[in-house]
Amino acid sequence: MRSLLFVPADGGMKLDKAMASGADAIIVDLEDSISPEGKTEARRSAADFLRGAAQARQRPRLIVRINGLASGLTDADLDAIVPGRPDGIMLPKAEGGGDVTHLDAKLLAREATSVLAEGSIKVLAIATETASALFLAGSFRGASGRLEGLTWGAEDLSAELGALATRDADGRLLDIYRLARALCLAGAAAAQVQAIDTVMVEFRDLAALRRETEQARRDGFTGKMAIHPAQVPVINEIFTPTPEQIAEARAVIAAFAANPGKGTIGIDGVMHDRPHLERAKRLLAHASAAGGATQR
Repeated sequence: MRSLLFVPADGGMKLDKAMASGADAIIVDLEDSISPEGKTEARRSAADFLRGAAQARQRPRLIVRINGLASGLTDADLDAIVPGRPDGIMLPKAEGGGDVTHLDAKLLAREATSVLAEGSIKVLAIATETASALFLAGSFRGASGRLEGLTWGAEDLSAELGALATRDADGRLLDIYRLARALCLAGAAAAQVQAIDTVMVEFRDLAALRRETEQARRDGFTGKMAIHPAQVPVINEIFTPTPEQIAEARAVIAAFAANPGKGTIGIDGVMHDRPHLERAKRLLAHASAAGGATQR
């Protein structure tokens, strides 16, 4: 998943527009964008949308952000949406692998009730939204076979910290949020799942989005969340390997295949070692995934 577009569960026509946005995944939100008074109706809207959207022949992945385990709303969310067969659940305010294991058990019971294959609903966890979560970012490995990615967020963390801002006057993340971003990236690598960068809330500033997305790609993230359809094309472009990058990766792989006993190989005056080989393999895997991003 390169691009994951948030849409409120009660968004009406916004949900239909999101389906045509080109996003690899739609995140139907039952959490922060829905008022406490609107949760029940939002669940009905999400369920209705899933029942219709899941039947589309070509579509983005359908993920639902539920309310966190500490909210007391998780069970009602899952009861409403699991029968609609979402592709995944986004777990907010996840505090380590234990929370993912807890969610796994809840999903297992509901998959059985809804006659769904065990493990068919995947999990994407937001790993940095509480202070406690920062200390548990390395605990996701082995938590559940459902876990397919980690992402991070700054706003809920800033509220818990009592901070006045998440960025400085030049738009750069402040230190605590840079730490959260790094912990998410390292936690995803340790768990061997996808690392997905957080949203950029200034959705009209596409130049800034491009810079931030390029930095995320440089550092090892493989996708980014969006809050507006206009952000999707930029994100997709940057997280899709170019023909030149693909050709270079293939050349590295071919060179090592032709010289299986060597640990380092020179190509066009540049020395490549085994980490370069692994990076080339990952790039080709990302290129293949980007080419088949929609569900069929």
